[in-house]
Amino acid sequence: MARDLIVFGEDWGAHPSSTQHLVRLLAADRGVLWVNSIGLRRPRLSVRDLGRAWRKLRAALARPAADGAPARPGAAIQCETLGPLAPFPVVQPLALPMAQGMWARALNRVLLGRRVRGAAGALRRPVVWASLPSAVQALGACGESAVVYYCGDDFGALAGVDHAAALAMEAEMAARADLILAASPALAARFPAHKTALLEHGVDYRLFATPAPRPADLPKGPVAGFYGSLAPWLDLRLVAATARLLPDWRFLFIGNPSAGTDLAALEGVGNIVRLGPKPHAALPGYAQHWTAGLIPFLDNDQIRACNPLKLREYLAAGRPVVSTPFPALQPYAGLVHQATTAAGFAAALQAAAAAAPGPDAARQRAVAAESWSARAARAAQLIEAL
Repeated sequence: MARDLIVFGEDWGAHPSSTQHLVRLLAADRGVLWVNSIGLRRPRLSVRDLGRAWRKLRAALARPAADGAPARPGAAIQCETLGPLAPFPVVQPLALPMAQGMWARALNRVLLGRRVRGAAGALRRPVVWASLPSAVQALGACGESAVVYYCGDDFGALAGVDHAAALAMEAEMAARADLILAASPALAARFPAHKTALLEHGVDYRLFATPAPRPADLPKGPVAGFYGSLAPWLDLRLVAATARLLPDWRFLFIGNPSAGTDLAALEGVGNIVRLGPKPHAALPGYAQHWTAGLIPFLDNDQIRACNPLKLREYLAAGRPVVSTPFPALQPYAGLVHQATTAAGFAAALQAAAAAAPGPDAARQRAVAAESWSARAARAAQLIEAL
């Protein structure tokens, strides 16, 4: 019988993360309890952080949505603040974010253990799946039989994280984990080889390759598109300079700015269009019908270790992709236009505009076997072998 999971991830429904893709599939034949984010930085005295802290505290002090809900396969609840229906119970932890010091961590261990054990009564000898280093504070208090650390990001370089504290927790997590799953070779190289396996990101190939109608709000004419958080790791100056070189194009951004992102570079550039966030299921319509997809990343430690979900999704949609260089592009080097300057981006986009309309079969074939189902099956195999 498949081993049950207690998953410490980001807030459920916040965005379609790799953990959510994998755990949705793993839940088909095992019990799962999802624990929302404990946080990777201490809150600051800002409206944004205070509002988030209040929402989390209110949810944690309320009767947990998972209380009394079955944690066996097929269970489903509606979590009040997270939107999409989860196929398993979701609980909001009550804990001090990024707790430091013996007493603060001891308090978190008690609070987290009580919360999790109260919601996980139906789980049998569960495995803890931790996607955040901060979950190390709960280890040993959840009745777990083993620990899996899923490392999908470089927490020593990720924007919006207390790097030193996160790395210290990650080192402790890695030492206590029975299995480490890393999303890129750069991340895998940081951990003990005898218990580390590479588990690169996948793609919902059927969703992105199945023809979708053109969205009504997709601009006419040539469009260079991007979806995801407008985050500090995007080279917005490069995008703005490219947009000025191609005034007949529309440069489309789908998503909200994340905390700490300076959007000043985009101001006053008339052919840059922002639509705000869209449901994940709506994204193929944009990616299949714009002229080219953009991945304008900065060159930094975080990007050199990343394995972005949108790369495979863009390729599955079949349209040209223009990107700055980073290591995860290497397997698809012949299928992605790479450039580092505005002139190079403009030339690559003009070449994309000259390409045949519709999806390119070579791009789609390159990711057809890299489904989330295949990735989840590999993860299940490694978990069952513990």
